[in-house]
Amino acid sequence: MARPSPATPPDLRDGRIVASHGRQVTVEGESGERHACRLHGRKLEAVCGDAVRWGYAAPGDDQGTVYEVLPRRTLLQRLDGLGRTEPVVANLTQLVAVVAPQPVPDWFVVDRYLAGAEWSGLAALVTVNKAELDGASALDDELANYAALGYPAVRCSTRAQPGTASLATHLAGGTSVLVGQSGTGKSSLLNALVPEARAVTQEISAATEEGRHTTTTSALHRLSSGGSLIDSPGVRDYAPALPTVREIGTGFREIHAAAAGCRFQDCLHDTEPGCAVRAAVGDGAIRPRRFESYRRLVALAKDFAARFPERASPRGTRRGR
Repeated sequence: MARPSPATPPDLRDGRIVASHGRQVTVEGESGERHACRLHGRKLEAVCGDAVRWGYAAPGDDQGTVYEVLPRRTLLQRLDGLGRTEPVVANLTQLVAVVAPQPVPDWFVVDRYLAGAEWSGLAALVTVNKAELDGASALDDELANYAALGYPAVRCSTRAQPGTASLATHLAGGTSVLVGQSGTGKSSLLNALVPEARAVTQEISAATEEGRHTTTTSALHRLSSGGSLIDSPGVRDYAPALPTVREIGTGFREIHAAAAGCRFQDCLHDTEPGCAVRAAVGDGAIRPRRFESYRRLVALAKDFAARFPERASPRGTRRGR
C-alpha cells in the first residue's frame, strides 16, 4: 500500500473516495463534505470506496491531493483480456446479482458472480428484477436453491409491484454493487433507488472538466434507506478474477463444506478416489448444475494458469469459512 511521500503536507485528513474518474477523484470527509482531489504521483492507485488520507499541497489550492490509500477491508477485482487482475471498487460489503425473466438468466454466470463474492469476502444476494413479467415464476426453483445456500432471493420491479422497497431494505447499512447480464435493468434499479444518481455523475464529471467521459466515472451513492450503492463501469461488465485452481471450490459454499470429507486434502473433485463432493452430487445433496459451474471455473483457472504462469492469486481479504 502506498505511503505518504516526504513532500506530504503535515495536516492530512481522513476521507473516502466516493467518485473515481481516472486520476481525478472526489473525496468525502468525515463530516460529509466533498472535495475534488487528484492522486499524488503516478504510482498511487485508488478506486471508488477506498479510505484515504488527503490534504491541500499549498494554502489556497482549489483542489486537494490524495497522498495515501489505507488498507482495504475488501477489494472487488476483475480479469482483463490479458489475464491480469485489476481493482474495481474497494471496501464493499455486499454483491447483488441481478437477474430477470428476460433475458433468460444464465445461471452459470450467476454462480460465477456469487463465487466472486465469496473469494472477495462479500455477502451476496440474488435479485429478480422485472418480477411483474410473465416467466418470473420459472426462476423459483433456482432461487430456492440459492436461498437454501444462504443467498437471499429478492423480487423487485421499477414499473409495478412489488417495487424496490424490499431490495432497499437488504441494501441498508452496507456498501453494495449491482452486477448482472445486460438487459436485466441494473441502471433502472439504480435510478429507482437513487433518483439523483445521473445528475450526481454528471456533476462529478463536470467538476473534473472531463464531462465527455461521463461513462467512465465510478460513483458511490447514498441510499435514503441507509447504506450506499456504488455504480461503476468496471462492475457493469464484471468478470470476477479467478483464484488458483485449488481455491476455486471456496467460491461454492456447498462444495467447500462437502470437501472436508474428501480423502485427499488437495482433492479437485475430478477423478480422485474417496471424493465426498462427487458423492454428494450423486446423492442429490449438491446440484449437478452447480457442480458443473465449479468444473467450468476449474477448467478456466487451469487455462489461465497455463497461459499466464506469472499470474498470482487475486484474493486479498476474505471471510473464513
